[in-house]
Amino acid sequence: MNVNIRDLTNLFMGQVRYEIPSFQRRYVWNQDEQWDALWEDVQNIAENLAENGQIKTSHFLGAVVLKNLNSPAGGISAWSVVDGQQRLITMALLLDAIHEVFVERAPEHAAMMGPLVLNLKVFCKNDPDRAFKVWPTTGDQDAFRHAMRNELSVDEHEDSLIVRAHEYFKLQVRGWLDDVPDETDARVDALHKAVVAFLQMVVIDLDADDDQHIIFETLNARGTPLLQSDLIKNMVLSEANKEGIKESEVWDFNDPWWTNEIQQGRLMRPQIDVFLNYWLTIRTQSDVRIADEFSAFRRYVSGARKPIKDVAADIGDVRDVYRVLADESKNIPGWGKFRYRRGVMRAGVLNPVLLWLLTANVPQQQMDKAISAIESYLVRRMVCGMNNRSYGQVFMGLLIRLDEAGADQAGDLTVEHLKSRNDWGSLWPDDRQLTDAFVRRPLYRILTRGRLRIVLEGIEEELRTNKVEDPNVPRNLTIEHVMPQAWRNNWQLPNDVEGHAQAERDRDRDHIVHTIGNLTLVNSNLNSTLSNAPWHEKRKTLGDHHVLFLNKTLLDDAPDVWDEAAIEARAKQLCAAAAKVWPHADGIS
Repeated sequence: MNVNIRDLTNLFMGQVRYEIPSFQRRYVWNQDEQWDALWEDVQNIAENLAENGQIKTSHFLGAVVLKNLNSPAGGISAWSVVDGQQRLITMALLLDAIHEVFVERAPEHAAMMGPLVLNLKVFCKNDPDRAFKVWPTTGDQDAFRHAMRNELSVDEHEDSLIVRAHEYFKLQVRGWLDDVPDETDARVDALHKAVVAFLQMVVIDLDADDDQHIIFETLNARGTPLLQSDLIKNMVLSEANKEGIKESEVWDFNDPWWTNEIQQGRLMRPQIDVFLNYWLTIRTQSDVRIADEFSAFRRYVSGARKPIKDVAADIGDVRDVYRVLADESKNIPGWGKFRYRRGVMRAGVLNPVLLWLLTANVPQQQMDKAISAIESYLVRRMVCGMNNRSYGQVFMGLLIRLDEAGADQAGDLTVEHLKSRNDWGSLWPDDRQLTDAFVRRPLYRILTRGRLRIVLEGIEEELRTNKVEDPNVPRNLTIEHVMPQAWRNNWQLPNDVEGHAQAERDRDRDHIVHTIGNLTLVNSNLNSTLSNAPWHEKRKTLGDHHVLFLNKTLLDDAPDVWDEAAIEARAKQLCAAAAKVWPHADGIS
């Protein structure tokens, strides 16, 4: 068994093929849990390279375990993927998505990346599928083929996670390159360097006599990790014992709820460890690294010079508030919508600030103002495609300022702090930027369904008047395209343009159908009825069954022809409503 660290150039350059054995599961990675995090890492590396010209460290992607298949010399080197197939497939999709965008924008960089994407035809022995550097298990092969071959349509594979991953990365790459038009060339170069040289994996090459089935089972066996909370508990009880204090007086985490695992960053951790991380963040006014809680706790206790009973009492007070915050079955007055939207956005980085607000006796008007500002900041940045890499710094700075100033002006200070951010990595998008995102960005493809749904739900609630019977919007509605994704069936463009221009218009329409001006909410039963029907049929069906104001305004204002101009006009109308739900700083009172 040989272990080496390799970047993507080492892994994919040359004639190589990583084959996924049939006993492996299909591709299951998704946007919420893996793609967003991967793209954020790639984007961060590229932005650092674009800004500074170099970075000191590479990014570790995890490990893969391979076994050589004894392919003949002079041909394609074939390997069986024992573990890490999800990573390898995702890397292949990412590289191909970047290459496809570079073909359009930067042919020289595309030419350099080409050898990382496909094997040379001369080595494929009349089997075009041998061109692929990674070859997934049987159930995913057709979708992978259509995703990786630009000339093939993906219409029949739109639900495939492989196709969706490829489309996701392609849209993210285009969006990032276009975000700062004056820096496009520098960004192309930085992105190219980021993926070929600064993404690394640990590659474990098995020996010929290693049984890949046994090793696969061993690699996927689970152990019981030592918890940071166990170490902290041990220290608390040890100090309490010296002072003659009973365990029940200093440590009460006996409810099984505290052992439930939740996501923190990219890891699943018990509630108790997550809570202690947040408590330490508040008390130390610093970012406590995951799995470093015990060391941080020991330093805090040593520096605070407080009796262990007082430290434990403070933990207990904040613990009870955290339980209310984390358990959605428990009510926090005025926080219903905010908690729901925050949960969908997975903004766990906020929790130390939220715990501070909930334990500091903040006046209600100031509390409402703080929550409104935080939600607007997050939603606007999400819609505008701005990354969240600076959130730790932004909200740590807010936490420090809140703790220094006290509770009475917490809302005013929160608005001022977020408004003062003026660099691209942390600014609060204004109405012009929000409108541009509503008109230009294919949010259906870029945002998760849950995140897009909270935007549409918020707009629906804003459109409802105070005379409506129920101001609350159901949470089980589905997102419907007004002009369908498969628009070519019943929504043909005028046939007055030929050649490349016509193809370009087709691509533009493929893009605009996923912008928010072309989206609405409907009951799931109605969604299947509407499907790919032409506009006059959709309009009648919606008119017969709609109860949402989103659809009322759509039907009241819609022209006889639903086209690009109508979609853009509606996007601007929806943005005007969204700007009231999530106002910029000056609109928060």
